[in-house]
Amino acid sequence: QVQLAESGGGLVQTGGSLRLSCAASGRTFSYYYIGWFRQAPGKEREFVAAISWSGGSTYYADSVKGRFTISRDNAKKTVYLQMNSLKPEDTAVYYCAITRDRPTYESAYDYWGQGTQVTVSS
Repeated sequence: QVQLAESGGGLVQTGGSLRLSCAASGRTFSYYYIGWFRQAPGKEREFVAAISWSGGSTYYADSVKGRFTISRDNAKKTVYLQMNSLKPEDTAVYYCAITRDRPTYESAYDYWGQGTQVTVSS
């Protein structure tokens, strides 16, 4: 079993920044990637970014490239999503999840956090 807990969401103005955290616990040793997804009201959940635990390989959706940065702290088993230059269209519930492979595919993820709300006001 793996537990994931997101934090750091909130309300921010357009152009502002937030940093989300995802703390992992439990049997994480057999999982290689942690990813961030988001779901806006009335829309499908979509991939945002992912990172590997070991080599630090990173993956980003085109919509966030250059604005969001994913990073990890292996000692703390925590992954961060630094979000800069936020736009109203970034408003969503953000989820972290963990998978063994295919880090950009939602269906590949086995465990999910409860989500954290990010609201960007215009």
